[in-house]
Amino acid sequence: DWGDRLYSASDYFGTLYEYAIKLIQSGKAYVCDLSPDETREYRGTLTEPGKNSPYRDRTVEENLALFEQMQAGEFEEGEKTLRAMIDMTSPNINLRDPVMYRILKTPHHRTGSRWKIYPMYDFAHGQSDSIEGVTHSLCSEEYINHRPLYDWYIEQLGIFPSKQYEFARINVTYCVTSKRESLKMIEAGVVSGWDDPRMCTVRGMRRRGYTPEAIRRFVDHVGVTKRQTTAEIELLEALLREDLNKRAPRILGVLKPLKVVITNYPEDGEETFEGVNNPEDESAGKRQIPFSREIWVERDDFMED
Repeated sequence: DWGDRLYSASDYFGTLYEYAIKLIQSGKAYVCDLSPDETREYRGTLTEPGKNSPYRDRTVEENLALFEQMQAGEFEEGEKTLRAMIDMTSPNINLRDPVMYRILKTPHHRTGSRWKIYPMYDFAHGQSDSIEGVTHSLCSEEYINHRPLYDWYIEQLGIFPSKQYEFARINVTYCVTSKRESLKMIEAGVVSGWDDPRMCTVRGMRRRGYTPEAIRRFVDHVGVTKRQTTAEIELLEALLREDLNKRAPRILGVLKPLKVVITNYPEDGEETFEGVNNPEDESAGKRQIPFSREIWVERDDFMED
């Protein structure tokens, strides 16, 4: 039940910290003093295995004490990290003792200065899903190599077994769907924000007049697949027209009005015509349209000859 609020990983910082302590106590995590550059060097490459950190053999007691000191702010940023103890020779680089926590003394926008250490995405992801009781965690296909790590954390902690499933992104012609690229446009001032009507976001499409039903039909039509696809924007627009045709009243308007006088029509004459508000919805009713000697037409539609 999503209720009426958003869920944030920061809601679970306390629980995630306890999970980290549990992994340390079971010998599955350790505090490492390697610098970021050294960590990358020790990790190896796609074709070469990594090598163990010289701090991998610290005792449980030492790791617990150091981790508490990290949270107490006794070390500087980049001085120490907490890493999972998995397999530095794994062909999957994500399983080569990934960093779980790093020191970051910047205040958090929701928790303030309470925390001096923060969980990495891969550690917060699956555990947050588990806490919330998520059964299907849907990710784009570039996270497929992260799934073994997602499962490893959950299995080691013995918590609710959320599962990660990957799917291909839906690209739409003439639209930017990448969140990273969209953020760049916002920061550069190209668009006003996530709800700019030009943005291919739910908020942007809502401001542009797209209905939820049309968007749902578009997603159903394109489907979920592991193969990269590009959908035509015309399909989305066609589905929107179909939906609006069922609900939108037919209203006439003149954007560039030009007054026309029908000289052979009685000066005091006036007639009323009946118009259907929506031919696809009888419940929309009808409206009365007045007609007289003076009418307004679209300026672009008028020619003297």
